[in-house]
Amino acid sequence: MVEGKHSQFRRFVEIGRVVLVSKGEHNGKLAVIVEIVDHSRAILDGSATGVPRALYHYTDLLLTPIVMKLPRGARSKKVRKEFEAQKIVEKWEASSWAKRRTAKVSRQNLSDFGRFEVTVLKKRRRDAVRKAVVKAKAA
Repeated sequence: MVEGKHSQFRRFVEIGRVVLVSKGEHNGKLAVIVEIVDHSRAILDGSATGVPRALYHYTDLLLTPIVMKLPRGARSKKVRKEFEAQKIVEKWEASSWAKRRTAKVSRQNLSDFGRFEVTVLKKRRRDAVRKAVVKAKAA
């Protein structure tokens, strides 16, 4: 593995890497790489999050910065136990990446009136900031 100060890559496909499934039936769920098959596929196990142990293409995955300590080819029971012991879901939910994803989904699910309310609130905030800046300049 090429690691060092000068490498532009920080996330590598490795055993124990937590990934986010980005395509298919389990889109948006977390899983763990338990075995690397070849240069384009890996076996994932997400028994704790509802992703079945199966072969996935790297193009269907997003590598997260979270890495678990797992032996190569770990069984589902071991993966689930470590997943819960290391509190991976809590780490993921605390990340800014997960927060942005949930915010994006909540914005997409807004109704027309919800979008209107957001516009009104943005106008109020913008007006309050403008008044505070004017007041600060005057002082």
